Amino acid sequence: MAVGLGPLPTLHPVPGFELGIASAGIKRPGRKDVVVMRCAEGSRIAGVTTTNAFCAAPVLITRERLEGEVRYLLTNTGNANAGTGPDGLVRARRSCAKLAELAGVGEDAVLPFSTGVIGEPLPVEKIEGALAAALADLKADNWVQAAEGIMTTDTQPKGASRQFQHDGVTVTVTGISKGAGMIRPNMATMLGYIATDAKVARDVLQALVRDAANKSFNRITIDGDTSTNDCCMLIATGQAALPEITAASGELFAKLKEAVFDVFMEVAQAIVRDGEGATKFVTVQVNGGGNHQECLDVAYAVAHSPLIKTALFASDPNWGRILAAVGYAGVPNLDVSLIDVFLGEVCIASQGGRAATYTEAQGAAVMAREEITIRIELGRGDCSETIWTTDLSHEYVKINAEYRT
Repeated sequence: MAVGLGPLPTLHPVPGFELGIASAGIKRPGRKDVVVMRCAEGSRIAGVTTTNAFCAAPVLITRERLEGEVRYLLTNTGNANAGTGPDGLVRARRSCAKLAELAGVGEDAVLPFSTGVIGEPLPVEKIEGALAAALADLKADNWVQAAEGIMTTDTQPKGASRQFQHDGVTVTVTGISKGAGMIRPNMATMLGYIATDAKVARDVLQALVRDAANKSFNRITIDGDTSTNDCCMLIATGQAALPEITAASGELFAKLKEAVFDVFMEVAQAIVRDGEGATKFVTVQVNGGGNHQECLDVAYAVAHSPLIKTALFASDPNWGRILAAVGYAGVPNLDVSLIDVFLGEVCIASQGGRAATYTEAQGAAVMAREEITIRIELGRGDCSETIWTTDLSHEYVKINAEYRT
């Protein structure tokens, strides 16, 4: 069940960016599982990729080519091409070469992306057989179909779009993402593609995607597992009739940054809302930290605790589990007498123990909600961090137990 995730909003076409979808039948016949994206000549692309040491073959190739003149992005679902050794690289390069041949560009102009089962050979012949159809399907308004085409265990497609005006010119930012499990930030999460028609210098674009990912994709977690295939790409086609953004300053950059951050946040939170088996969307907010890292350490200790996550699923206000997680988060010289913990608007713990005003009925009422905020006030400084997570349900276990069968 996707928590608070309704139909996709309007996804505005981005001038200079097209998407085509086709079926290769990688995991099952008829499934739309290959997506080709074409960038206008002169586009700039920046991105962040997984920190997992066992990163997939397409991630390695994308890293090699990202700073070149990229024209096409090739995504397949149903097979991660991870844990496949040198053969995985050969197969990924072969699929890129075939697309390059059909499109009339150099092989290095193609970035590959894969998602699905780890450890199985990439069925490159099936992918090659679908490329002509994907190219023939290229359209600027295919965002919804592409959002569906990159799904794996997702129950709903994920996308967001923003537009703003500058000097009478409309600038568009549109993006899609996929992911529902194996979600733990360490760059971005699973796959995300965000495009804009603004013209942006490469170094500014790279800093922007890094900052946006850090505040969105790098602040979500479902199960604490960092995928082998995480990639998030930000494409600037430069088609808007505005000057190039060459520095992270000025009114135009500020407007673009706001729109990009909004899209990143929306598609990242959609991943949590559609988390495998999720019945709750949970915000963990930590305030009053001495530094940002200790705020994150506390937030992730709470978000990753199986005991807390199962209590959330059961709507059980077992606040002692939250205190325990805060206590083992590793914050040095933590003074528990300064800490207040809230469930929603209800103070559940204060000065090292149960809050004097707290009742079990108050906690149960908050825990019965689909959207819950756990707020922790450390009383150590001025730093704050917020992350988003889910509960842990029977369905999560079922989905992952049956994933390959």
